[in-house]
Amino acid sequence: MADPDRLALQALNARFIQNFVTNDVASHDAILHARFACIEPDGSVVARAPYLADWAIGFAPAVIVYWDYRDERIEIFGDAALVGSVTKWVRVRDGKEVAGMTRYTDTYVRAGGTWKCALAQLTHVQPHAWPDDSTIVRKWIRGQVVP
Repeated sequence: MADPDRLALQALNARFIQNFVTNDVASHDAILHARFACIEPDGSVVARAPYLADWAIGFAPAVIVYWDYRDERIEIFGDAALVGSVTKWVRVRDGKEVAGMTRYTDTYVRAGGTWKCALAQLTHVQPHAWPDDSTIVRKWIRGQVVP
């Protein structure tokens, strides 16, 4: 039988990514802890309010023409959990497509029986460490899910 916490966190991770692709601020706000913060790849820390403001415009299908998440990892430590994966993206910059990958690790805490994301940390992944396509969980082309 599957662990209900693992299933809940897996569903929250899928929702987190779907919220990004659809710029769904309300759904995303609902899964964030009141004291949420995000650590960007450059080391800067973004508080909850400006993070959500950016969320509303973060995904543009004309700019991010390919998106997937892969190599999902979930580790549960009682009432805390680390949930992460790697996103592969292809962005159009100066008329050219550029590919890259970003690893994220989200820290969830359980309060009152509900998991909330308290911290998201993003790290650029160098090509030698890119997970292969066999680990893809879900992908989108120009904002549309690819079955």
